[in-house]
Amino acid sequence: MSERFYGVRHHGPGSARAVVRALTEQQPDLLLIEGPPEADELVRWVAEEGLEPPVALLGYATDDPRKAGYWPFAVFSPEWQAIRWAVAHNVPVRFFDLPYAYRVGLKSADPTEGVTGETPAEASADVPAEPAAEASATGETPAEDATGEAAPDGAMPYRPTDPIGELAAAAGYDDPERWWEDVVEHRGVPVFEAIEEAMTAIRAEAPEDPQDLLREAYMRGVLREVRRTHDNIAVVCGAWHVPALTTSVPAARDNALLKGLKKGKVTFTWVPWTYGRLTSWQGYGAGVRSPGWYHHLFTAPDEVLTRWLVSAAGVLRDEGIPTSSAHVIEAVRLTESLAALRGRPLAGLAELTEATRAVLCDGEDLRLDLIDQRLVVGERLGAVPDGVPMVPLARDLAAQQRTLRLKPEALERQLDLDLRKDTDLGRSRLLHRLRLLGVGWGEPGDARRGKGTFREGWRLRWQPEFAVSLVEAGQYGTTVEAAATAKIAEAARDAGSLAELTPLVELCLLGDLTNAYPAVLQALQTRAALDADVAHLMAALPALARTLRYGDVRGSDLGALRHVAESLLVRICVGLPAAVVSLSDDAARALRDHVDAVHSAIGLLDDPDLRNRWLDTLASLARRGTEAGTAPQHPVHGLLAGRLTRLLHDADRLDPAETRRRMGLVLTVGTPAPQAANWIEGFLAGGGLLLVHDVSLLSVLDEWLTGVDPDSFTDVLPLLRRTFGTFAAPERRSIGDRIAGGTALDDDAGKLPPIDHDRAALVLPALTTLLGREIQVIERSEVAA
Repeated sequence: MSERFYGVRHHGPGSARAVVRALTEQQPDLLLIEGPPEADELVRWVAEEGLEPPVALLGYATDDPRKAGYWPFAVFSPEWQAIRWAVAHNVPVRFFDLPYAYRVGLKSADPTEGVTGETPAEASADVPAEPAAEASATGETPAEDATGEAAPDGAMPYRPTDPIGELAAAAGYDDPERWWEDVVEHRGVPVFEAIEEAMTAIRAEAPEDPQDLLREAYMRGVLREVRRTHDNIAVVCGAWHVPALTTSVPAARDNALLKGLKKGKVTFTWVPWTYGRLTSWQGYGAGVRSPGWYHHLFTAPDEVLTRWLVSAAGVLRDEGIPTSSAHVIEAVRLTESLAALRGRPLAGLAELTEATRAVLCDGEDLRLDLIDQRLVVGERLGAVPDGVPMVPLARDLAAQQRTLRLKPEALERQLDLDLRKDTDLGRSRLLHRLRLLGVGWGEPGDARRGKGTFREGWRLRWQPEFAVSLVEAGQYGTTVEAAATAKIAEAARDAGSLAELTPLVELCLLGDLTNAYPAVLQALQTRAALDADVAHLMAALPALARTLRYGDVRGSDLGALRHVAESLLVRICVGLPAAVVSLSDDAARALRDHVDAVHSAIGLLDDPDLRNRWLDTLASLARRGTEAGTAPQHPVHGLLAGRLTRLLHDADRLDPAETRRRMGLVLTVGTPAPQAANWIEGFLAGGGLLLVHDVSLLSVLDEWLTGVDPDSFTDVLPLLRRTFGTFAAPERRSIGDRIAGGTALDDDAGKLPPIDHDRAALVLPALTTLLGREIQVIERSEVAA
């Protein structure tokens, strides 16, 4: 019987080449790969041209897709190359790790932690992706035992060993990655026996991982089984496990360890993966910091340095950075020199990075970061064939992506849509529906729709974990539209307030989910009828107004929604007078924000009758808050009264003379200074441009401010500072120039007393210091002349 074990490091190009050479020499009649046995039926897809790495096996609990695990493969992964060799030579392939069904059957500390990375021991100890993904998919940590329960109190928790780090340290290396490159990746010859010997020595001194004990017991059981039917067996697994698999252990002992494990129901498929997900511990990262570099090592065995630096120069040229052939030649020479000085068999990524920084990037880290993103990591996205088993929802999405010519990509890109075009409108609807389902393929960009515009901006970037999100969303429907409709109907039923419901109406419109309208509108009408809080009604209206305005662009029928919006505004106008009574400063500020939002929403509705009704309500409240004796038993907070007056002024409901009169009534000696300051804050919240152009208003404000009692001035100063601090710098400068030049009061020069030069002289030094310019006092008549 011939039986050979090939201990590898996952995602190692040197290991991948060595495995292919060894298999060609051995010519086994059965190949065992460390991985989930449930995926055996998917091996045949490796022969399909449409399955382009990086890809991953996705396994998830059928009844709870949140429990999910990934087993990723790159073109330079030893397991991938071994499977391709076996398929090409008609050699049967079996995954022989502990079934994933046992993993989902274990208790999980947090099922949402699936799709996280492996333990450090597995990553650096040449362990392939499968076990790592499984351990994290059930939320287990190294401290948990084989049943998923935490280690008992007082028990020493398992602490993972970094075997590659220990071997590198023993060889005098301070960087495990560099040691691995020198010993394996750059040698180009099999070192399986040496690695097995080293791992045996390390495992003899290292603590045992309870999860590894379970998995290795199962693996040994599979080996006993296949030995009965096959004589020539090849085993490709993580080098960490080879010593345990070659050790003789009684079958009874392994069976006792596995006894009592419960299975769950799981489903497997192939999904696209990205190199970016191989660089981090999250999302199953095998500790490979440079998958793009490893891809280059595997696909360009000759002229490795020159080809790499030529590619780096191309990245810089694409960004408009001049990079000549002389730069590349000099960088190659520097790289080779650094490797020779350090005694390395071949220059590695460290030498290339230093040479690139010095020669190609002129020492600029931003350029180096660009090369790191494009080449060292290399955001490559894999692909799977159409026939691969997948949930109906994922299949429908793939069909729509083809129809709309919207290809998933790993790199982020900007997508600008013109909603007057059918294709762009379809893309917009698809992206909005996916966001509803928790698939954030597209995020609204800075150029997102404006009021009444035909444009949308999106930032697109496909992430591998969206495959799990699609599985989870599959419970709502078999198509993207049906699932989004069901999801939004569920959200409408569960909404606890109007503010939660109204955004759903907008989402129905954006996603063109007409079948969801009845449920959402019914919930909206019911909630609006029962909710007596005016603040809730006011918070709900702006989203409805945006929906009605934006609906004109998309051509949707929004008659029922308009009726709801109109009824909300009527109830707001009826309830607002009672809502403004006896408010604290914080409550007044919150209500002012609601008033501003509703006022803006009225402009979007483009309905003169609704606008007049709203302005009539504001006018009634503004009179109550400004004119003494109108309604003393129902006072209006100064902040609101000032804001209402400003809105009426801007809406041409108050002419300049009436506005000045109302300001004058408030800014009198009889009005407490804090109340007057609140009124000013509300009135000027729209900006200071009004004071720049209306000198008469500025004169009223100036006269009030100069007449404030010194004791009261200390109280109102913070309010005034907050108010004027919101003005734009040019507005503040213009107002200051008017005051400094004495022109603020020129419109009413005949009605005001003459300037007292003696009093003015007292403040000139302070004004000169504050304003940074020489100040003079001149007569108004001189200004007019």
